[in-house]
Amino acid sequence: MGWPRCALAVWAAAAVVAMLAAAVGESDAGELERAFPIVEPDYGHTKLRLSKEGLEAIQRIKTPIAAVSVIGPYRSGKSFLLNQLLSLSCDKGFGVGHMRDTKTKGIWIWGTPVELDVDGSKVSVIYLDTEGFESIGKSNVYDDRIFALAAVLSSLLVYNLPETIREADISRLSFAVELAEEFYGRFACCRFCLEGQDVAFEPAKLLWLIQRDFLQGKSVQQMVDEALQRVPNSNGDKYIDEVNQIRDSLAVMGDNSTAFSLPQPHLQRTKLCDMEDQELEPLYVKRRDELKQVVVSMIKPKIVQGKTLNGKEFVSFLGQILEALNKGEIPSTGSLVEVFNKGILERCLKVYTERMERVGLPVSVDKLQQVHGLAEDEARKLFGKQHFGKHYAAQSFLNLDEEMKKVFRNYGLANEYQSSKLCEARFSECEEKMDHLQALKLPSMAKFNAGFLRCNQSFVMECVGPAKENYEHRMSKMLARSRAVFVREYNNKLFNWLVAFSLIMVVIGRFVIKLLLLEVAAWVMFIFLETYTRLFWSSDSLYYNPVWHIVVSSWETIVYSPVLDLDRWAIPIVIVLSFLAIYWRCIGARQRIGRSLLPLYNGSFRSSSRPRTD
Repeated sequence: MGWPRCALAVWAAAAVVAMLAAAVGESDAGELERAFPIVEPDYGHTKLRLSKEGLEAIQRIKTPIAAVSVIGPYRSGKSFLLNQLLSLSCDKGFGVGHMRDTKTKGIWIWGTPVELDVDGSKVSVIYLDTEGFESIGKSNVYDDRIFALAAVLSSLLVYNLPETIREADISRLSFAVELAEEFYGRFACCRFCLEGQDVAFEPAKLLWLIQRDFLQGKSVQQMVDEALQRVPNSNGDKYIDEVNQIRDSLAVMGDNSTAFSLPQPHLQRTKLCDMEDQELEPLYVKRRDELKQVVVSMIKPKIVQGKTLNGKEFVSFLGQILEALNKGEIPSTGSLVEVFNKGILERCLKVYTERMERVGLPVSVDKLQQVHGLAEDEARKLFGKQHFGKHYAAQSFLNLDEEMKKVFRNYGLANEYQSSKLCEARFSECEEKMDHLQALKLPSMAKFNAGFLRCNQSFVMECVGPAKENYEHRMSKMLARSRAVFVREYNNKLFNWLVAFSLIMVVIGRFVIKLLLLEVAAWVMFIFLETYTRLFWSSDSLYYNPVWHIVVSSWETIVYSPVLDLDRWAIPIVIVLSFLAIYWRCIGARQRIGRSLLPLYNGSFRSSSRPRTD
């Protein structure tokens, strides 16, 4: 009975949790069934700022995003058009105003995305309502920011125009077209690029939506094409040249531009929100449904750097755009390109720095310059693949070069410091080694030369970098000075050692060994060194005499040994030899005397034939 009850309790708990989760999900979904602001104007209505409430709705989206933005003059029916595309009533959808001032401030988003299947992939379509331009109390700069933000952010840009196309409407596209030339420039050649190569932005498609009552005569596409034709300018008027430049620049949109006409839904425009479809003009309802199909057919996911964007990435992208637009008093393509290239520049600079960090300092100047060239080329290639823009990107490229030069200068200074530090350490070691060789108790020219050679070789191998040349000069002077001092001291020390050696041999020959020939030879050597050389030779002539060379060679043969360092073991060896000599002289002599006396006494005693007497 216990197990069924437990199972029933677990099932009941799971059901409650599921119901609560469903309730929470429905609550969240219900909360998103409304419009949210994502970009709002500041107090002065000159710059834009992000709205946290709307961004949270976007960040929930996990699938690729496609944004549909409706732009146009204020009071042109943009909000009503979006509600019609979303099949929403005015009280549930975007707010629709009937006053002279604009109803929408900044940019708003419908909280619930529309899920579509685009080329076999699930895409979340978000609809954006923008603040109309040319309204009172705003500057043209603010309108340009709204227009540019929508142009760069959208996958489909619906340009909603009442009645016809004005010259001001075409001129307003100049900023967006300039952005297209910079940001979408590489997309035009994408068909000729290698498969998988990144493009900057995939350009937004432009839908010219002309709302008019007269549908006779020319089609809307013909009207758009004629409006975008060049204006004859036989007199070379400067203003007409500027107009034609704008028309020429619009050619970059190419096949991404489509025109569509939509009649007025009803004569009583202030009561449109209160009407059902049956009350609207039948032709409008028909064309509206066709417009929905056109919009769906033109929707593609937003692509940046060859990648689609989910909710969080889209919000990050939006923040970059807004930072660029608010950077200056007047938004410019140059400032936009600079901000978008800022992150790419930092990545390229990071690649350059990582390549430079692989070099273990210090290194030679040529080696550092070689690594700098390779790292610089790699960073430039990466920037060439990922940068935004064609014209203004040159400034970002110069900024990258300047930043790499700063890093290289810092590495050059660090290389000089590490080189000086290393060479100073090797120089100090050699200097100490030379001082030690000059202080040898038993001077040896061969040992000095061997130490001199090892020291010089280790310095040449280990001292590297820009400080090497300076320290090599110091090293050569120090070694030459040490050699000169050693040679001078070597002859003096050797002479003194020979004098001391002759006296020692006199003592050994007289008292230890008691060898007259050794004593006489030692006295002759002593007298020769102390008297004859002082009377007939100078010290210099002695040192250059062939006899002295023979003495030096004999001394070097005795003193220098690569295996045994006599300078360290000379005193212990002398003590041991002295002890052995004393032992041999004293204790060994007594034993020899005892062995010679005892047999002589015993033999005479035994061979005696004299009778014993009392």
